[in-house]
Amino acid sequence: VIPPPVIHIESYSEDSVSFSLKMTTNIKVSGYVVNIYWTFDTHRQEKRTLIIEGEKSIQKVANLTAHTPYEISAWAKTELGDSPLSFVHVVTSGTRPVSPSLKAKAINQTAVECSWTGPRNVVYGIFYATSFLELYRSPHNSTTSAHNATVLVQRDEQYLFLV
Repeated sequence: VIPPPVIHIESYSEDSVSFSLKMTTNIKVSGYVVNIYWTFDTHRQEKRTLIIEGEKSIQKVANLTAHTPYEISAWAKTELGDSPLSFVHVVTSGTRPVSPSLKAKAINQTAVECSWTGPRNVVYGIFYATSFLELYRSPHNSTTSAHNATVLVQRDEQYLFLV
């Protein structure tokens, strides 16, 4: 039986997490697949996937949000097949940023100007959909470090926006 990898949180800060991966077996490991999950607002779960080559690894994941819970899951790719998943949870330090205040205004039937307030030098995600279910499962989205963006939409539809 292939055991799951051991994930150890080495350190964390307001915007990053460092962790190590290792196996407690003599089975040859060719690499790891790591998923980092977090929840944006209450509507959208985000995920970042890392493909890591080699047997032992220390990874640093940056561009995270302060005071946010993250779940890290990993499995090892071995000569005998994939291992089971292992999980750890960590909450970044610091104070979570205040949610931006969003304003959306239709420019015409297919364009909406979105603008918001918030800190500088961060990346914002704009999520939009025609229903709450779509907003949660598979919204349209884009990212920007600006405080406004023009979003192209389908005519004759109502949209929900999050930033």
